[in-house]
Amino acid sequence: MSLQAKLDVFKVDFEAGKPPYSGPRSVIETMHRATAELVASGAAQRVKKAGDVAPSFSLKDPEGNIISSHALLKKGPLVVSFYRGVWCPYCNMELQALEVAKPAFDRYGASLLAISPQTAPNSRKSMRQDNLTFPILSDVKGKVGAAFGLRFELPDYLIELYKSLKNDLPTFSDDPSSTLPMPARYVIGQDGTILYSEVNPDYTRRLEPEGMIPVLQRAVAVTV
Repeated sequence: MSLQAKLDVFKVDFEAGKPPYSGPRSVIETMHRATAELVASGAAQRVKKAGDVAPSFSLKDPEGNIISSHALLKKGPLVVSFYRGVWCPYCNMELQALEVAKPAFDRYGASLLAISPQTAPNSRKSMRQDNLTFPILSDVKGKVGAAFGLRFELPDYLIELYKSLKNDLPTFSDDPSSTLPMPARYVIGQDGTILYSEVNPDYTRRLEPEGMIPVLQRAVAVTV
């Protein structure tokens, strides 16, 4: 089953209130409202895109090691996924799909990583529960997400809704600002140029990770 098909199945069950989900219809309507407002804002049109120079970054992995994009790009292309957090089932399914695709990325010498505003303990939990072999880096206060143009502020009504669902984002991210990155994936070439970008303000919609493989094939052919 494709990644999007899995997401669609989950969405249907969640919005229908099937066990273990039992939220009132007002919860679903609030989530739809927030997504529609983010789409209408045009934020996704103002992000870094293919052809732009990718912002460089140095972030800590869950064990506190510094991971530098500059160092990784010396070895090969870089595949980056911006991840909202352990509390988001759609994002977790995407990370699982990326793990399945990772051997194909490895064949082209690409490094795979995720970037999230959540704290290191939550990233360790994500990696453990999804059996990930690639790191989730801590983007403290979303600074790297902002450099890519992905960070946005949640409306107050959505913050309160998430709190009612025990998704207290300031606690998850140790940041009172309540911001998130739009879900995004990038392939960055060794010269720092973005070769592929995928950003969707609707977090329930994701493309298949395998779509990045032809980009990696071309990147490797150029450097050989």
